[in-house]
Amino acid sequence: MSLTCGIDVGGTKIAGAVVDAKGMILEESRVESPATDREAIEAAIATLVADLRTRHEVESVGIGFAGYVDASRARVLFAPNLAMRDLDLRAELQEHIDLPVIIENDANAAAWGEFAFGAGEDVEDQLMVTVGTGVGGGLVLGGELYRGAYGVAAEIGHLRVVPDGHLCGCGKRGCLEQYGSGSALVRDARVAAGGGSEQVGPLLARAGGRPDAITGPLITEAAQDGDPFAVELLAALAYWLGGGIASLAAVLDPAAVVIGGGVSEAGDLLLDPMRAAFESHLSGFGHHPTAEIRLATLGNKAGVIGAADLARR
Repeated sequence: MSLTCGIDVGGTKIAGAVVDAKGMILEESRVESPATDREAIEAAIATLVADLRTRHEVESVGIGFAGYVDASRARVLFAPNLAMRDLDLRAELQEHIDLPVIIENDANAAAWGEFAFGAGEDVEDQLMVTVGTGVGGGLVLGGELYRGAYGVAAEIGHLRVVPDGHLCGCGKRGCLEQYGSGSALVRDARVAAGGGSEQVGPLLARAGGRPDAITGPLITEAAQDGDPFAVELLAALAYWLGGGIASLAAVLDPAAVVIGGGVSEAGDLLLDPMRAAFESHLSGFGHHPTAEIRLATLGNKAGVIGAADLARR
């Protein structure tokens, strides 16, 4: 049985798993991410792989990385939350791991995981949108992961939706993730709470009366309990996402749009208004087949499963 190892490197944790050819996880493990120390990150990855290999015959390693990865799947060009810039990470890791290694953007890896084994396995053309701290994306077109000429395609969170809008971490203004991400959700809730809006009272009470204690999961929990203001916050977020997806669909024409990331745990409270916004913004709606917006099914395991499968391929 062909086994590969998938690694998901983030700013707070490094998760690893041994995955078989059917996308099943046989064993998983994780360690804290030493995000500010490049050598420590590499050592943590190598140690995690070495430990998993003591119990499984692994043939290759796929690593999902939160940043720009070049077309050769070797060099990390830029990782905003990790201590890596223009680094041949594959070469450095292969000094410690005597197996074939590929490096892939983490959203691309998650998109491939959902396409191969999850919500998109019945289509050939899929757009994945991950809604968490930011907005990430991954594209599968014609059954192949689309990475672009330089390997950095599908950075959909940086689609400009508001000229001269909120300043984004990328240095530009008005990016989609400044309006359609978990960070935007929390920012808007805290601004409302700080402004003394009566609507935010029940949500603020859940946060112990402290605006800075309002979090994304707290908003989702309140919405699920029927708090009108929390429901409205999610609908506003969904409006921006639906509009952005409509613009992308006009260019890409996917069969399915898969929504993942932490905010997707709101389920239909997010997806229903997103679908409505998507349809209202989509050019020519009603005159051609329309992409189905679906919830991701692999959860936070999509990245390690996708990275492992890409390494196998």
